[in-house]
Formats: sequence, C-alpha cells, structure tokens
Amino acid sequence: MKQTDSASVSRNYHHGDLYQSLLFTATEMIAEGGTESLSMRKLADRVGVSRTAPYHHFKDKNALLCAIAEQGFERVEKLLHEVRIKEESESLEMIFTQYVHTYIELAYKHREQYDLMFGREIWRNGTPTESLHNRSRQHFKSWLKWIEHLCDEKVLHVGDSTLRTAQVCWATLHGLCRLFNDGIYTEQSHLDEMVDTAVNMMLKNT
Repeated sequence: MKQTDSASVSRNYHHGDLYQSLLFTATEMIAEGGTESLSMRKLADRVGVSRTAPYHHFKDKNALLCAIAEQGFERVEKLLHEVRIKEESESLEMIFTQYVHTYIELAYKHREQYDLMFGREIWRNGTPTESLHNRSRQHFKSWLKWIEHLCDEKVLHVGDSTLRTAQVCWATLHGLCRLFNDGIYTEQSHLDEMVDTAVNMMLKNT
C-alpha cells in the first residue's frame, strides 16, 4: 500500500473506522520494518491524524501490538473454520495436510504479526491484554476440538491424551514456522517436503 497524502486521509476518516485504519496501517508498518519501526507518533503521522488520536483507541504501543496479534488469531481461526467446512467433501487426511501447508504459508506471509502472536515481545517482555488472552485461548480451544475429532476418526496418532496430542501437533507447526520465518530454511521445496514428512508422522494411517 502506498502512503496516502495525510491531508486527504484525515478528511476521509470517520470516527467509526479510524480504529481499523490505525490497526491496518500499524500492521503494514511492522511488516515493513519490524516492531521497532512503529511508534504511536509515527503511526499518527502516516495515517494523517493528530498525534493524540491513536490514544483514543489504544492505550499505548503495547495495546496496539496486542491488537495486531489478535488479528492474527482471527485469521488462523478463520482458516480453521474454512478447512472444517470441507470435511463433507474431502478426506480428513487431505484436509489436515492442506491446513498445515496453508498455516505455515500464512505464518510466513505475516511473519512479523506471527512473532507477536507467539513471541516474547508481548508474552514475556510486554503485557498481554485480557482481550488477547481470550482470543488466543479461544483459538486453542477450537484447535483442540478439531484434534479431538481427528483422533476420534483415527486420523491422527494419539499419545497420552488428546490435549497432549494437540499441544505436540501445534508445537510441530510452530517449529516449522520458526525455521522458515527465521531464514533457517529458505528453499520452498525443502519446506514442502519437511511439512509433508511432519504430517505423515502425525497421521495414523500412513
């Protein structure tokens, strides 16, 4: 997105959509230069509003980063919902494989946001908001419910419990995302092969 003339931007904003405009622009800024490139002042300047305007929607930078992370959880929650709709027409093994590939692709495409969703900047060095806590917990509940279904259908290997299975499957996904996002592996073909191998290890009937 090209930077828009600030005067025209400020004329076109309504109070109701300023929140989303700030959030969208802040997400763009961290995608371009990391979280260190983002400040409330720089955000206001780029959006074309007064430097106090962002504070009407976000208490501080930490709250803004938490809101960006929440959007990431909304995206992966939507992905999970979309793949579950396919269960009536496609095999569960195929759906699970597609999900893993798509999840990792999304994590790489939005890697700065993904770092906020699971990284130390918020969870260790910052202060997660209650809203972010709720959003992340809700997504894991959705993930756990799907894993329980896949285990019941004998699609996945089950360890000591479905909870531990869900945690380990997620940890595998997260590990692959980190290797790709951090540049440890850069060849897409290598990543695809690693993902397929990981999926085959998790599937029960392969």
